[in-house]
Amino acid sequence: MCGRFTQASDSEIIVRVFDLPKKPELAPRYNIAPTQDVAAVRAADGGRDLVHLHWGLIPSWAKERAMGARMINARAETLAEKPVFRSAFRARRCLIVADGFYEWQKLGTRKQPHFIAFRDGRPFGFAGLWERWQGEGSEQVESCTIVTTEANELLAPIHDRMPVILDPDDFALWIDPGEKDTDRLAALLKPHPPGPLQAYPVSLLVNSPANDTSACRERLR
Repeated sequence: MCGRFTQASDSEIIVRVFDLPKKPELAPRYNIAPTQDVAAVRAADGGRDLVHLHWGLIPSWAKERAMGARMINARAETLAEKPVFRSAFRARRCLIVADGFYEWQKLGTRKQPHFIAFRDGRPFGFAGLWERWQGEGSEQVESCTIVTTEANELLAPIHDRMPVILDPDDFALWIDPGEKDTDRLAALLKPHPPGPLQAYPVSLLVNSPANDTSACRERLR
């Protein structure tokens, strides 16, 4: 599962990593929570575009917007089967811009948050799906979900799931709306090798979405 993440990298670095045509205006964020808007990269006119999507996928057929709060993550193993994700998996895929995420480890009766990121601090792209939902009147919402897979060796002692972190070489294939081979796409949805990653405990500050400071991801001492 992925219920919180960070995106605080310099915009110039994000431009290079995601091969964007222009520098985005992004404020650093250290405790991004479900139902907030998140930065995402999609294919657009033969190139790529950075947009902001509501985190919590609202399928086009949903009767109410609130359904999205239950769809913040999508299991890689069942994307092609579940009606709520099946259509987006085939045609509406995106990259969620991040540079770290949090997972909670059960320790007896309490849960200890941990921060996971690349050791060199580089930004990366979660595999995401997006949808467009039309509400009453003129209300229209573009939303997304983060694809998860089984945990790698680093994450397994903390949590049994982790978000799919895509290799930059696979970005183009993942967001290509013309790619319909779900078996080929599913092959990308695997646990990231643990070697370049680090995980360490952080304070309970991250438990509240109201706390959005760099202190949320500082190592607990």
